[in-house]
Amino acid sequence: MSEPNPAPERRGGEPRHRRPAPLLFEPPDATSDPEHFFDLESIEDPRELLGRATELALAFRAAADRAMEFQAMAAAQLADPGRFDRLPDEAIAERAEWTADYARKMIEFGRELMRDRTPE
Repeated sequence: MSEPNPAPERRGGEPRHRRPAPLLFEPPDATSDPEHFFDLESIEDPRELLGRATELALAFRAAADRAMEFQAMAAAQLADPGRFDRLPDEAIAERAEWTADYARKMIEFGRELMRDRTPE
């Protein structure tokens, strides 16, 4: 398996995120078995196992990064001073199970993301 390609760059030199590889959902009866994980335990060839496990790890990592961006944008929206129901940083931190300092950083990150997505 070759190394993953870097995401194409957007204006401003930041990488543009691509959609993660689709995850194959497991049948309900397979998820009841704690040893069953995306059928990896049935792959006997170590090369094939490494390839599939790597694909899953990259997909989960990309999904986690994308989810974090949505967290940041939601935090920024909740902290928007223009909202009548604006939440203080501490309340956002409590909801997201973050520290207040981390919430402030995520709010700023979310604002940057939303600025980058606004057409000029």
